[in-house]
Amino acid sequence: MEGITRIPAKEAHEKVQAGKALLVCAYESDARFAKFHLAGAIPFSEFKELFPKLGVEQEVIFYCN
Repeated sequence: MEGITRIPAKEAHEKVQAGKALLVCAYESDARFAKFHLAGAIPFSEFKELFPKLGVEQEVIFYCN
């Protein structure tokens, strides 16, 4: 694992729009996701289900606001 890198919001948005990264709302609560999610984001609960199927090359961007 390479570690955590912070990136600017604009860069995150561009990567998600281009299909190069998966945007994950880091709140465990689906209610908080419903209230605070950004366009294109998936809830943390969905990420947990996808995680075993993701390749090591898949870029994942976590956020909370």
